[in-house]
Amino acid sequence: MDMQVLGARAAGLPNGDYLLGDELDATSGQIYLTGTQAIARLLLDQARSDAARGLKTAGFASGYRGSPLGGVDQQLWSVAARLKAQRIEFLPAINEELAATAVLGTQRVEADPRREVDAVFGLWYGKGPGVDRAGDALRHGNAYGSSANGGVIAVIGDDHGCVSSSMSAQSEFSLMAWGLPIVNPANVAEMLSFGRYGWALSRFSGAWVALKAISETVESGSTVDLDELEGDWSAPLDYQSPAGGLHMRWPDLPSLAIEVRLAAKLDAARYFAARRSIDRSICASPQANVGIVTCGKAHLDLMEVFRRLGISIAELDAAGVRIYKVGLSFPLEMGRIDEFVSGLREVLVVEEKGPVVEGQIKEHLYNRGAGSAGDRPAAAGDRPSVIGKTDALGAPLISGLGELRPSRLLPIVAQWLAQHVPQLDRREQVVDFVAP
Repeated sequence: MDMQVLGARAAGLPNGDYLLGDELDATSGQIYLTGTQAIARLLLDQARSDAARGLKTAGFASGYRGSPLGGVDQQLWSVAARLKAQRIEFLPAINEELAATAVLGTQRVEADPRREVDAVFGLWYGKGPGVDRAGDALRHGNAYGSSANGGVIAVIGDDHGCVSSSMSAQSEFSLMAWGLPIVNPANVAEMLSFGRYGWALSRFSGAWVALKAISETVESGSTVDLDELEGDWSAPLDYQSPAGGLHMRWPDLPSLAIEVRLAAKLDAARYFAARRSIDRSICASPQANVGIVTCGKAHLDLMEVFRRLGISIAELDAAGVRIYKVGLSFPLEMGRIDEFVSGLREVLVVEEKGPVVEGQIKEHLYNRGAGSAGDRPAAAGDRPSVIGKTDALGAPLISGLGELRPSRLLPIVAQWLAQHVPQLDRREQVVDFVAP
């Protein structure tokens, strides 16, 4: 250990006492972390957080490896001693549905009078085809629910570019149909913060929460400042749970009550998100008349487009362009969306693959402007034009095929800016960054 410290100091690193293992053990400062390591750290962080709060929990992780989550088994095996010290059990499964069923079972611990811990927090992982295969188990796990002091995160490894799969995968539409809230991190740091948020949301709502993990995120590495990850994910105290509650109970016999409870869980997720948000306003621009909504890795693509065009956030703000970054991609928190679209005539939604966020915004705004918005008259700007996968005339715009990247997005954004904000017309620079 001493040689590691001396070597770091001799190299003049910002954190001179950095040690191998700090990527999992450090509680403050900067660490270097891969996306696969972030999954292991998530489990450890949750155990440490619960212990600090006086909550006696155990952890359980199970899934089936496959790119982009091909290294999860190896990573968790390599930190077995750390997991054991925090009462976290890792069970690599022979397939995805058995893994999900095992995770489902852990949520019953809290209701068992013979339990040795207060609850168990669970983590399931699988790539896109594994989500398809485990659909029935994931659906039932979410329907039966998480426990109030346990919670479940389902790490979804989607291969958007068909890099190592039989076909491209996007799991959100299946997850939405099954009623799982979805968090969509843009980088490794957000894998940590959104993961912790996911467990808090799961404990509050009784739902399993999906964490999107695409290749560009989970198979990357970056410096993470732990001091910037803290957030208040505590349960809002003013929430009134419906009769019977939202969480796992036993027995839970087949009935329409399960369907009603599923809807109530999503309502609870919306309530939590309205008070504990991971969405971010990147550029507020009070005088704006157009705006851009981004989500996940597509946000970084957009920021790179602005960098290549030589346009700063300050210039966008001054020119009247709002930017909003979505963290909880389903169910979308519409209170902040309403604030964002106020006064706008058009919103461009930049997201990878299918229109998850775009579709929800359109559905939310569809009936506005043509008569009334709720019980009040519709105001100007209540229903802006919303474009993304297609433009306002229905022509293809941002393709949902393959992977999004800055060079594909750049001519679209440059043309959109030139149309709406002439002072930010940088179309002459597009050719420099787009290959013939």
